[in-house]
Amino acid sequence: MITKKLITIIVLLPFFSYRMDAQINTKGYEKKIDSIIHTEFGNKNEPGGVFLITQNGKNLYRKAFGKANLELDVNMIPENVFQIGSMTKQFTAVAILILEQRGKLNVTDPVSKYIRDYPNGNNITIHHLLIHTSGIKDFTKMKSIASIAQKEMKPEEMVNFFKNEPVDFAPGEKFDYNNSGYVVLGYIIELVSGTSYEDFIKKNIFEKAGMNHSYYASDRKVIPQRAYGYHKKEQGFVNKTVISFSVPFSSGSLMSTVDDMLKWQQALNQNLILDLNETQKALQKYKLNNGEEFTYGYGWHLKDINGIPDREHGGSVFGFKSMGVYIPAEDIYVIGLSNCDCHSPTEVTRNMAKTTLNEIRTSAKKP
Repeated sequence: MITKKLITIIVLLPFFSYRMDAQINTKGYEKKIDSIIHTEFGNKNEPGGVFLITQNGKNLYRKAFGKANLELDVNMIPENVFQIGSMTKQFTAVAILILEQRGKLNVTDPVSKYIRDYPNGNNITIHHLLIHTSGIKDFTKMKSIASIAQKEMKPEEMVNFFKNEPVDFAPGEKFDYNNSGYVVLGYIIELVSGTSYEDFIKKNIFEKAGMNHSYYASDRKVIPQRAYGYHKKEQGFVNKTVISFSVPFSSGSLMSTVDDMLKWQQALNQNLILDLNETQKALQKYKLNNGEEFTYGYGWHLKDINGIPDREHGGSVFGFKSMGVYIPAEDIYVIGLSNCDCHSPTEVTRNMAKTTLNEIRTSAKKP
């Protein structure tokens, strides 16, 4: 039996929901966000970016700035597809947890269980790779990287490229952000699943989350709404340096849109891809051997904005930069994607999140 009080609450809910949206979607709020973005993306004739802010899955702000293609003089639109660089690591980490959920591996397994000849592989675990504490050499810091940058490399060849380099420290002793560890994880995903990393991500994440405009990067495939990447030199802008995407591989070779990245965040929140237990593994802080806690989970930096916990990660790959921030307490998601590595969305996106959080908290206090 529905009481009058309950009926009143049900009737008023849409009003309060609308009122909250109306307060946050004011001209003043929009101007504040525009102003933040213009500090880095103010020139409409340069490469630009796309920015999205949502709360509870609803758009508070969604705009494109600058050019998606300089040669054809094409303006950026919110639907443009970008390379997301190291935000790829979120997908790699979750792919590992999918395999653990299926009983195919365990994050406590040593690397040697899957790659038998890996140096010190008995002491380096999948967990070490996920949280950047393995101590193995980061291939992006090796001078010889230039020799393979344009080569088509198999995952095993990429692992062989750096595996015999001297280690930087013993596993678990230190947190040191490391791309090599995530390449090893991608190789393990292929070995355990029996399919390519690209196909595994597409089938088990992109398709399940409805991310229809997300891809393993390619310069050869025709990708609708692709934003072209640029560098800025003394003489002006130039097209991005060509690399083989088999080199960054599972550490940085995915492409997406701001709308698809929102779907990714929602899929995680709704446990569409992982159960709650596995999701929590990705989103918790871990400790070094000496007991010191650090602010990284599996594929996410775990920091805070104005004292409110957030999850964030950026990415940088030739011609592109990215940054995403999620504030669980208010279900706020903010993402910025840029098509020039001269324009970083990192601080812009964090400041957008900070402003939005302040706006929502201030609005909530108003009668």
